[in-house]
Amino acid sequence: QVHVVESGGGLVQAGGSLRLSCAASGGTFSNMGWFHQAPGQAREFVASINWSVCRTSYGDSVKCRFTISRDRGKNTMYLQMNSLKPEDTAVYYCAAHSPVYARGPYGYAFWGQGTQVTVSS
Repeated sequence: QVHVVESGGGLVQAGGSLRLSCAASGGTFSNMGWFHQAPGQAREFVASINWSVCRTSYGDSVKCRFTISRDRGKNTMYLQMNSLKPEDTAVYYCAAHSPVYARGPYGYAFWGQGTQVTVSS
């Protein structure tokens, strides 16, 4: 019944921008985050936000370039990606957690299917 769906990926030139969206439904969530995974690489933390009080956290590689935000009216989370680099190329996953569920991988119970971001030189 819980659904987490990402959108907004695509192809962009280095230095450009993209905005990813994540719509979470079917539950009340305490924390949401973004991870990415490049081909042949492990999944890495990108950013997270607390749903109620808007605490945020960022991975070292995206500090000062990416911004995570939320719209409680739309029940949607966003990742604004600026100054994109070729090394940002990866599948980006949205994750969500609620305290009524046991934690899953990386501490999140629910995951989206991923959206591809490709940054050209």
